[in-house]
Amino acid sequence: MNKHLQQLIDLSFLDRDIDAFEPQIEEANSNYEAALAKTKSIDSDIENLTNEIKEEELKKSKNELHLAELSQKLEDNSKKSAEIKTEREMKSLQLEEEIAKEQVTFANEEIQRLDKIIEVKKEQIEVANTSLIELTASLTSVKSDVDAKLETINKERQAEFIKKEKLLGTINQKGLAFYQKIRRWAKNSTVVAVEEQACMGCHMVIGDKVFSDVIRADDITTCPHCGRILYVKPNEA
Repeated sequence: MNKHLQQLIDLSFLDRDIDAFEPQIEEANSNYEAALAKTKSIDSDIENLTNEIKEEELKKSKNELHLAELSQKLEDNSKKSAEIKTEREMKSLQLEEEIAKEQVTFANEEIQRLDKIIEVKKEQIEVANTSLIELTASLTSVKSDVDAKLETINKERQAEFIKKEKLLGTINQKGLAFYQKIRRWAKNSTVVAVEEQACMGCHMVIGDKVFSDVIRADDITTCPHCGRILYVKPNEA
């Protein structure tokens, strides 16, 4: 086989192996990022619940203030009853008292309702805080595992980079430029095998003349259909 062709085949394998590390890195990082995102989500839930409790407590305090005003009004009306001189004044005062008592009942019921809502939200915060503590503790372990995995991946990837740098130091520059030009669009299918007389890049059948050139491997041969560099595996030549 032509030396320059073999170098391009070897380079394509190295590039493929190097690129294959990226999904591994992304997967390792995604495990930590997913756990981190969950803690942020719980933090956000706790913050929202806390703000909701403040809103409910504000509503409650307004009702309590209104209740105090109503109580004072009923107390004042009680004092006024001793000074009433006419039946009309008595009926007017009784109507005021009835309305005030209804408002007192409503205010008390509203305070009870708000108390229940606040209690439920506080319980939700408590559950969320427990989950957050557990998740934060596990986050350290997840980060440690991810870092260890990334260290292994990076060591393996660095070893491939060293092989590539060594190969690039010996490769024909004209052939390298040709390879890089194709790789810009073909990515990891820059150099592909021919199987059953078909290019494994575009899966188109190549002619007998081109196929014969690929088998001989005296020079670099490209697919007449897609332009990828072609070779035949030793056991299929």
